Amino acid sequence: MCYGHQRSLSPDDLIPSRNPRSQNDNTSVVEDLRGRLAETEARLERARAREAELSRRLEEMKRFVSVMEILENYLKRRLHEDFGIGKDIEISYAHP
Repeated sequence: MCYGHQRSLSPDDLIPSRNPRSQNDNTSVVEDLRGRLAETEARLERARAREAELSRRLEEMKRFVSVMEILENYLKRRLHEDFGIGKDIEISYAHP
């Protein structure tokens, strides 16, 4: 194996305070990461708000379905009572 193609490290490469170029690179990397973190946090906040809205709408739809089922059962019972239809006969209708 040949190690001649790699340059050796100097103390300036290892100590950030002695290497201003490395310090500038680190600063720009940190700024970039902070920007990306802020974007990610903003997306997360929007996703949480969307999730809350969808959860609210789902609960609203569940309540609506529950009310419709109660109404359907009530109307079936009234139909059975009013027209003397036997309890063993199921009244069905086509869903739109």
